[in-house]
This record gives sequence, structure tokens and C-alpha cells, in this order.
Amino acid sequence: MPTPVQRHVAVLTTGGTIEKTYDEYTGALANHKSIVRRKLARLRLTDTQVTVRELMSKDSLDLTDDDRRAILQAVRETLAHDPAPTGIVILHGTDTLSVTGELLKQELSGLNIPVVLTGAMRPFAMQRSDGVQNLTEAIFATGVLSPGVWCVFHGRALAFPGVVKDRGRGTFTSI
Repeated sequence: MPTPVQRHVAVLTTGGTIEKTYDEYTGALANHKSIVRRKLARLRLTDTQVTVRELMSKDSLDLTDDDRRAILQAVRETLAHDPAPTGIVILHGTDTLSVTGELLKQELSGLNIPVVLTGAMRPFAMQRSDGVQNLTEAIFATGVLSPGVWCVFHGRALAFPGVVKDRGRGTFTSI
């Protein structure tokens, strides 16, 4: 008898390094289209339903204030969905993940689920990518973190406000 789904995690994709792909003709790494569904298909997520919504495919350095407002609006729409998910994961580029996280923390009062931002220092497509690890940890974290806005990265969960990229160590930290 199939086990009922106990959790529903909504994944919103925005692009960033985590989803960059290599173009063999130009030699460039770029955002074209979300590839997260292929990575999710490899994960064993017992009792967890994951839905994916592609918002945009941009390097986070190219995100505008309008793009961040679109991310905020997508989170609001996801929260209003019936039934609402038990958690939201946002795939985001690392260079401006903190900017988006601070906006979400400021604008989303009264959250009753965790909203988790994550990304990668190396694309899914590259060897030694941290993308699958961070994606898996972010999905798991939605089931154990308290409501709020979080960054889950390299085995740590950091609550907003005050999350920043530590370029020297290649990860995130709290200030």
C-alpha cells in the first residue's frame, strides 16, 4: 500500500550557479533553463512531494529589484495556494542570495513555514558540485526548521537577517 505524502515542498528556481550548464560550442557556463527536475529525480524523498516552479534563469548578479519583487510575489502566491506547502526552497545564485533573503525576511511577516534559500558554488553539471548536497539539505531543512527565512548551505542553517556570503571560505555565515 502506498504511503501517503506527508510533506509538500515547493521549489522556486531563479537560476544562479547551481543551475548553470556548459555550452560546448561557446565554452561558457550560463543559465538557460532549469535542470533541477533531473536532480530531484535522483533523490529518494519518501513521503515528500516536490513541485517545481521556474521563475527565471538568471545569474544573481543580473537580478534587478523587479526580479526580487517577482520572487517575493511568487513566495506569496505559493503560501496562498490551497493546500499550502510545508516548506519553500528557492534556488538562487550565491552572489546576491543575501539581498533576496533580507527582502523576504523584511516583507514576509507571520510565516508559518520555513522559506529556505540555497544555491551552489559549483554548478550541478560540474564534478565536485555542492549543488545536490545543498538542494537535498534545503529540502530536508524545510521539515525541521522553524518558520522563517533561512539560508541552508554546506550543512548549516542560517536564519535571516544577517546572512552573508563568505567569499574567502566559499560558503555563507551569519554576522
